[in-house]
Amino acid sequence: MYKVDLNSDLGESFGCYKLGMDEEVLKHITSANIACGFHAGDPIQMDKTVKLAIENNVKIGAHPGFMDIIGFGRREMKISQEEVKAYVKYQLGALNSFAISNGTNIQHVKAHGALYNMAAKDYELSLAIAQSVYEVDKNIILLGLANSSIIDAGKDVGLRVANEVFADRAYNSDGTLVSRSIEGSIIHDTNIAIKRVIKMIKENKVEDINGKDIDIKADSICVHGDNPKAIEFVKSIKSELIKEGINICCISEVIK
Repeated sequence: MYKVDLNSDLGESFGCYKLGMDEEVLKHITSANIACGFHAGDPIQMDKTVKLAIENNVKIGAHPGFMDIIGFGRREMKISQEEVKAYVKYQLGALNSFAISNGTNIQHVKAHGALYNMAAKDYELSLAIAQSVYEVDKNIILLGLANSSIIDAGKDVGLRVANEVFADRAYNSDGTLVSRSIEGSIIHDTNIAIKRVIKMIKENKVEDINGKDIDIKADSICVHGDNPKAIEFVKSIKSELIKEGINICCISEVIK
């Protein structure tokens, strides 16, 4: 049987500033990547999101990023491996406190924004992330861009890893995501996006930006739900996957 997880980045509101539609998104996903205060989120939001995830039977994951609230963690930063490890451990520890106090545990870690994209191409950076997770809890799953350096690093340190794919993003020939600044990087047609995802799951293939098939592994699909149209997309993709006989379940169930 085919299995796949649906994950989404949540808990990104900050103080009086509301971002995203977390309450609605959580009705349709199986794993939540929760901001830990560096690129977005705050202690109140972290606690609230953990509680909402539990109510919806959604597994939680830490979503650590660069210390860059103004840039939403999307600006590249030059930092040492020691700093990377400290940043990840700090954020993972913060979310873990809310997980423990609410009677649950952290299923996975997924880097955010620029940290995620840089790690996908930089093995040493990926290794620092993977080591920090392993040193905190070797049972936590490392979620990262399919077939990238973060997957290799996770395996090398002894973590379970999960390959992430994107329903609405175009891919380069090397399996990395096409930059948002390039035309065609975002797939707006829901039907096309869903067909691509089904192909990724069932055939382990995806068509790159040049129209050629490349190898890919899909353990978890990242879906966005920060506007009403996106919510409809989440609903549609889940419905179509089920029709295709694909079981929607959390990461820890997919990679057993």
